[in-house]
Amino acid sequence: MGSTQPAVRGTARGAATGKRGAVVAALMLAMALAALDSTVVSTAVPQIVGDLGGFSVFSWLFSGYLLAVTVTLPLYGKLSDTFGRKPVLMAGASVFLLGSLLCALAWDMWALIAFRVVQGLGGGALQGTVQTLAADLYPLEERPKIQARLSTVWAVSAVAGPAVGGVLAAYADWRWIFLVNLPVGGLALWLIVRHLHEPRREKAARARVDWSGALTVFACGGVLLTALVQGGVAWPWLSAPSIALLGTGLALVALLVVIERRAAEPIIPGWVWRRRTIAAVNLALGALGLLMVAPAVFLPTYAQSVLGLGPVAAGFVLSVWTLSWPVSAACSQHVYRRIGFRNTAVLGIGAATLILLAFPLLPYPGAAWQPTLLMLLLGAALGLFQLPLVVGVQSTVGWSERGTATASILFCRQIGQTVGASVFGAVANGVLAGRLGSADLDAVAHGLDTGAASGTTRRAVAEAVHAVYLGAACAAALAFLVLLVLAPRRFPVIDDH
Repeated sequence: MGSTQPAVRGTARGAATGKRGAVVAALMLAMALAALDSTVVSTAVPQIVGDLGGFSVFSWLFSGYLLAVTVTLPLYGKLSDTFGRKPVLMAGASVFLLGSLLCALAWDMWALIAFRVVQGLGGGALQGTVQTLAADLYPLEERPKIQARLSTVWAVSAVAGPAVGGVLAAYADWRWIFLVNLPVGGLALWLIVRHLHEPRREKAARARVDWSGALTVFACGGVLLTALVQGGVAWPWLSAPSIALLGTGLALVALLVVIERRAAEPIIPGWVWRRRTIAAVNLALGALGLLMVAPAVFLPTYAQSVLGLGPVAAGFVLSVWTLSWPVSAACSQHVYRRIGFRNTAVLGIGAATLILLAFPLLPYPGAAWQPTLLMLLLGAALGLFQLPLVVGVQSTVGWSERGTATASILFCRQIGQTVGASVFGAVANGVLAGRLGSADLDAVAHGLDTGAASGTTRRAVAEAVHAVYLGAACAAALAFLVLLVLAPRRFPVIDDH
């Protein structure tokens, strides 16, 4: 099957010329929209529920957005390779802003959930296309600069997001959480339109888009992610809804394989798994998404219930890894230039494995500085692990494949996070049930927050979180083995000068 990808004239740096500083500012603003989204909304949930009701389904404010972002990443990656980054980013940002406006106008919880899905449909373009343009903007030796800046955006968002959301919810109205996206996104769009100039490309005779594959990816991802997000929460794992969703999802996977093999320009081309480098990084970053759930979801509960910290102090224990992560990522270039992409990532994930294994060895109840130090070290290790893999993969493909390759690794990381939330939630609840007879993690955390829990319950929570961290260490060890066994010692880098 012949490719209809348009040819690109110009260098890699010419892929996003104009005033590069203004373009970088636009990318950082666009990334901030996606990075701030969940953290800002989470702090306003009590006000949203108090106004709109729907407490039993409010978790879908986050799940619906996550589903939409995840399943659209491959589509946007392919579209950016076919039609260019600029139109895809502009379209995605516009959809995200439309969803934000609709969220601010929502009249009940179900309407807000539906509009959050619309936001997610645009959020997939923001995440994938911004990362791809970051590689287009800079040649290999300069890419850590822009990636470090984007990592800093995520770090600042993780710290500032809850504060911004709390202030807006307390002193204004929760609807402003969505309305503030409009001027920020509008400025990003204006900078992109004015300053982002992609090189002139020879148009293909007919740009073919695999819409049947795109719809199947969306349906398949939506069904399987719904099964993973709701399984063990809305219904038992072995119940009829779980079995029906998982069975339907597997059938759609088989259908997707058939469709993609026949498509002239598949949404998920086979080469992302046939090339050792990309396949290994896909699996490794899927494991990264899995292990990230342990601290992000369970550490705040541990800090409050076991260590006795308040919400603000517990948030600080978690946020320190967002401080060391971008610093380590920025410094990783000095390491991978000496020992290579793979060996640098192996060094980082090896250190992360040891740090995660150290967490269950902390004394009970322990002091707050102990998990804080481990999180600081974990962020440094993961910065050394992730950035070399992202830069490495983007440097092994040309312009016409970079969007698909970038979307592939981001998609796998998102899937890992979704699977991790389900698996580790089941592990934590299983340990609690074993220690206390019958327990639900949310109910236990509520009892601890009100001071009604016994020392036995606190100890059970500590053991549950320790078990989750052991699971995260296993995921890190899996990524370590994947890189050693599957990834080539030297990535086949393309000279982009």
